[in-house]
Amino acid sequence: MFKAVLFDLDGTLLDTLTDLADAMNAALVRFGFSPHPLDAFKHFVGDSVETEARRALPESARDAETVKKVASLSEQFYDEYWHKNTKPYPGIPEMLSAVMKRGLPMAVLSNKPDRFTKIMVEALLSDWRFEMVMGALPDVPLKPDPTSSLDIAKKLNIQPSQFLYLGDTNTDMRTAVNTGMFPLGVLWGFRGKDELLDCGAKAIAETPAEVLDVIDNHLE
Repeated sequence: MFKAVLFDLDGTLLDTLTDLADAMNAALVRFGFSPHPLDAFKHFVGDSVETEARRALPESARDAETVKKVASLSEQFYDEYWHKNTKPYPGIPEMLSAVMKRGLPMAVLSNKPDRFTKIMVEALLSDWRFEMVMGALPDVPLKPDPTSSLDIAKKLNIQPSQFLYLGDTNTDMRTAVNTGMFPLGVLWGFRGKDELLDCGAKAIAETPAEVLDVIDNHLE
């Protein structure tokens, strides 16, 4: 029986791909590397800015210093770019309102830097109440490590097993499994059905409305 919902942000609540890609491509070009098409970033993003930079760089340029420089510059560009195209996916506003109506506390957990995570939720999702909003913090392991998701469960005083975890990547599904939450994979984000199922998804939602069906099936 679900008593709370924990959401991933990028690729789950917000369509951030174009702005993420533009920021990283601008950083790559500044350092003399070739940019990538938009679809490539569906497999680059989701596991920290440095991981995105490493994946986007040529294999011959993935040394620690270059990765750090490109990631840092990408974050600087993202300061300018994050709001240009980013918006909630179709159906997300209605889904969030329906979850609130059902009385389920909501929280957000992202591998995006904490500063950006909080700014974006405040700017684009302020019509809905989130009990906690957490992004990547120094010295705190990133998803799929369960440290942050367990912390959210503890602070909400709700057992992990009573959380629905909604996400769009293998990282999200593994986070849910590692935390003991119910992993629900979504298909409107960055990755495909097979990846989600292979990494532990117990259900798949093709649309935000189907998320509500899963919730209602676990409230009866």
